Amino acid sequence: MKIQKSFEDNRSKLYLVATPIGNLNEMTPRAVEILKSVDMIAAEDTRVTQKLLNHFEINNKMISYHKFNEKESTEGIINLLDQGMDVALVSDAGYPLISDPGEILVGACVNAGYSVIPVSGSSAFINAL
Repeated sequence: MKIQKSFEDNRSKLYLVATPIGNLNEMTPRAVEILKSVDMIAAEDTRVTQKLLNHFEINNKMISYHKFNEKESTEGIINLLDQGMDVALVSDAGYPLISDPGEILVGACVNAGYSVIPVSGSSAFINAL
């Protein structure tokens, strides 16, 4: 992806990456590119996300981030951002934060001054229409 120089931001970023709902081929090219470029992927269920990563031949490191470890994992992810790493948060299907964990992490990132960037994709809301 080409980014205009005036839009470049060299600070660490948290990407909120939407994942497909039911069909892996609904993944957007930008979402695949982001997942390939980040230093770490934080996944609601690493087993589900591993299938997605395998499908798109993405070999990046992955950590678990779910409702049972959200507070502890948030600290670890902020630490990664402090080290200059970019992190992507994904849920099992659809957007992170919509009926999925992530609110605590996003709040911590905003408070720490990190950019939080949504990456569009599948939405159960649209499918419900």
